[in-house]
Amino acid sequence: MANTVLTTSLVAKEALRILNNELGVLSTFHRAHESEFKKDVNGYLPGESISINRPADYTIRTGATMNLQDSIEGKVTLTVDTQKGVDLSFTSVDLTLEMSNFSERFIRPAIINLVNEVARDCFDSFYPLVYNWVGTPGQTLNSVTDFVKAPERLDEMAVPMADRHAVLSPADHWGMAGGQSGIFVQDIARDAIRRGSLGELGTCETWMSQVVPTHTNGTQDNTTPVIDGASQEVTYDTAKNTWTQTLITDGWDGSSTITAGTVFTIAGVNMVNPKTKANTGILQHFTVTEDVTANASAASDTTLTISPPIIVTGPHQTVDASPADDATITTFGAASTSYKQNLAYAKGAFALAMVPMEIPQGAVNVARETMDGMSIRIVPVYDGVNDVSKWRLDVLYGKKTIDPRIATRFSGTA
Repeated sequence: MANTVLTTSLVAKEALRILNNELGVLSTFHRAHESEFKKDVNGYLPGESISINRPADYTIRTGATMNLQDSIEGKVTLTVDTQKGVDLSFTSVDLTLEMSNFSERFIRPAIINLVNEVARDCFDSFYPLVYNWVGTPGQTLNSVTDFVKAPERLDEMAVPMADRHAVLSPADHWGMAGGQSGIFVQDIARDAIRRGSLGELGTCETWMSQVVPTHTNGTQDNTTPVIDGASQEVTYDTAKNTWTQTLITDGWDGSSTITAGTVFTIAGVNMVNPKTKANTGILQHFTVTEDVTANASAASDTTLTISPPIIVTGPHQTVDASPADDATITTFGAASTSYKQNLAYAKGAFALAMVPMEIPQGAVNVARETMDGMSIRIVPVYDGVNDVSKWRLDVLYGKKTIDPRIATRFSGTA
């Protein structure tokens, strides 16, 4: 077959095909497609946003007397603010290769690195807002008993069973495989090798990913933190868009740090079933959503920003009671220690929007390809002195944790 001089258009089409084939765990996120941005222009610039509604909820009436409720929707803003790319250079000889050869040598390695980087960036952004965490921090998954703690928590939170996914670190993936190698090898071997999928376990399509995030606790050594002041609950109307609130605490070591993503419980504050509002008997988990340094003075308070908000009544109730003054705060894991963050979630928990980038003015032979919500742009620059074509390959996207109520972190058990 005769060689063909490769153009940016041909390469962009091939790069997009590989990008779609290599999506892996990115395919488990809610995909906010270009159509949701409702903009018919020559591509997008960083900073443009869409709003995603947080669903309304309701309480059930008993008896014949009507009890009208307001319908209140929250909203989450997703901004396309992240540009990632790979920069490549080719000689004129390289550009006369057959597409299959060129793709295998140059495009595929670049796209695999790009997909992994987007996935890493997404997970690093997603996990700090996920407040449920089952298992023991630092323990590797090595049995089905360990694994099913995650879908069990999703069930306790009334998460729909459709489109559930679990993403494991390599250590946890192979801990599961080694612990249960005689149970589930035949049916999932092909997908485990080709796509990193262990198949469906405990209602979750299960994936292995090298970019599972790591959380590091702050330096809160030798502390006995407590709630400073009773009745710190809020209403859904004040928290519906951020799904956060501030919480006044004290008892931390002076100048110790509490990092975003740190999970804790409060004595006497249990989670409720989201549908029935019945007390589950399980302590509600909270996550710190912003880094904070504790006040050095023992007489000063430390204010945390936390999720979920403490809502004690109504259709969006999250807990059975407001925390009491001096109620003990217990953090997950040891101070200054890092833990892998395996995640189990329904597809609506996290969103990824990848949009067509603008075609820069003055650039020539720019190629931009979009399909199924994926978009890639290639801009060539020719170095005539050295007879080298320099190509920049870019994607533009936004990511957001849109509903942490339908996700949980999980570890093995001690």
